[in-house]
Amino acid sequence: MTLTDPLDARGPLGTAAPAPPAVPTGSPTPVFVSLKLALLRNGLRQSSGRRAAYITSLVMAMLFAVLQLLGLVLLRGTNHVDALVTLLTAVLALGWAVMPLFFPGGDETLDPTRLVMLPLRPRSLITALLVSSLIGIGPLFTLTLVAGSAIAVAHGAAAAAAGVLAVVLTVLVCVALARAVATANTRLLTSRKGRDMAVLSGLFVAIGAQFVNLGAQQLGGKNGLSVLEPASAVLRWVPPAAAVDAVQGVSDGAYGVAAAQFALTVAALALLMWWWLGTLTHLMTTPDSSTIQAAAPRERRSSAADTPDASGPFARLLPSRAADTPDASGPFARLLPSGRTGTVLLRTLRYAVRDPKTKSAWVTSLGVGLLLPFITAAQGNGSIYWACWASGMLGMLMYNQFGQDTSAFWMVAQTISSPRDAYLELRGRALALLLVAVPYVAVAVLGCAAFLKNWSAAPEALGIALALLGSMLATGALTSVLAPYSIPQDSGYKNVVPAQAGIAWISILGGMILGSVLCAPVLGLTIWLHVSGTHGLLWVVFPLGAVYGAAIAETGLRVAAPRVAARLPEILAAVSKG
Repeated sequence: MTLTDPLDARGPLGTAAPAPPAVPTGSPTPVFVSLKLALLRNGLRQSSGRRAAYITSLVMAMLFAVLQLLGLVLLRGTNHVDALVTLLTAVLALGWAVMPLFFPGGDETLDPTRLVMLPLRPRSLITALLVSSLIGIGPLFTLTLVAGSAIAVAHGAAAAAAGVLAVVLTVLVCVALARAVATANTRLLTSRKGRDMAVLSGLFVAIGAQFVNLGAQQLGGKNGLSVLEPASAVLRWVPPAAAVDAVQGVSDGAYGVAAAQFALTVAALALLMWWWLGTLTHLMTTPDSSTIQAAAPRERRSSAADTPDASGPFARLLPSRAADTPDASGPFARLLPSGRTGTVLLRTLRYAVRDPKTKSAWVTSLGVGLLLPFITAAQGNGSIYWACWASGMLGMLMYNQFGQDTSAFWMVAQTISSPRDAYLELRGRALALLLVAVPYVAVAVLGCAAFLKNWSAAPEALGIALALLGSMLATGALTSVLAPYSIPQDSGYKNVVPAQAGIAWISILGGMILGSVLCAPVLGLTIWLHVSGTHGLLWVVFPLGAVYGAAIAETGLRVAAPRVAARLPEILAAVSKG
């Protein structure tokens, strides 16, 4: 038998060892483009519902884009149209920057960690990802909108050529910005916090719609598009809006300013690509910090298990593990009422912080309840009584209390053996809500009073708001018992299972109407004091409203408690369908 050197390049029979496969030198861009098309095609094949949703989204987006394009073309040659297209481009770029944070599941290729095991260089990888990102509804919508903006301000052959360059640069900057932001936040978007952000996306869309509505009303005023000039003067030097504004500069003959704006946009694109390259390289060459942090407690537990018994004579020389153990109750828990009420209160607040669906409901109520009064006041139709929206939005959180527990309500049901237990359960949940709602309503009313400079109406408005809050708590407790429904956990955008949508609507609308009726005595007192001319006594609405709200809430809890104890099986069956 012949022995061979394992480091010899030849085999045992003297034959040459096979050469390693050649490293591919071609660009991966065509592969990524075909991969993006395959993802779109296969996604449409998964179900008819997804195919219908995609086609509907495409038709609606293109219809909106075409209408915007026609509108911009019709505005060609009008005064201040350059300010409009500059602001429109800046808002479009802002949308590209924030969309990956709130809708990470919209594009399966946004997660570059799926490509870690492939032998790809970062430079060729970002080029391929940038080109493949130009395929989709978003880039097509952006291209149409930016093209209309360029047409609106382009006059002459030189401006038309500059418009083509501006459109290309703007689309590339928007796509690169979205990719860079998504890559820098990939670890966040794939974590629980990222999923929480996706659940909260509806709130940001609602807030954005209110500001768009406010802006549209300002544009419809007597000043027209001229109100955009101050913002446009700043944004015309912010890429990619600078590239679109450069087209107007070429039309006016300001070639030096236009060249500087184009250079600034190109520099911004290069800076985005450099940032994207750095974050992509770091992401694909470093481990996930969350896994390292998760492994650290296991290492500490294993080392603690190997620590010798500290009861011997050397006990004083060993480190004390008790000093490093945090108090399980925490400093806040010591301030809570004792017994079941405090336990339920703390559990409810923890659900509001940790559970994505509950957190979404809390944040939406807090945001909308504070936004509506100020948006209405900014539109010129403001009234301090609009602050009662804060009470209504927070009071609605009391509705369907047991549906928030889903099928885990069986653990709560096992601890309820009498109406007293049910009352303490409901009281703990109501106190958790009041702990946030009372100061929140006070801030909303006093903020409206300061914004409208109507401090004299603050006491009566605060009294009505507190009475409405107590009424909503009372009706919420009753509807939670009489009309519970399931909240699906497999979808971030559905708050009720399809078979129980009618129950949910009846519960919410009926409870809101009944809550308004229960608040009628305080509202009637306020109206009578105004009509009778006794404005000096309007301050009594505040203490009377607070006392009435507390009394009606307590009454609602005591009325609902026996029904909770009697309907535990029915409630559990209703909330376990999701």
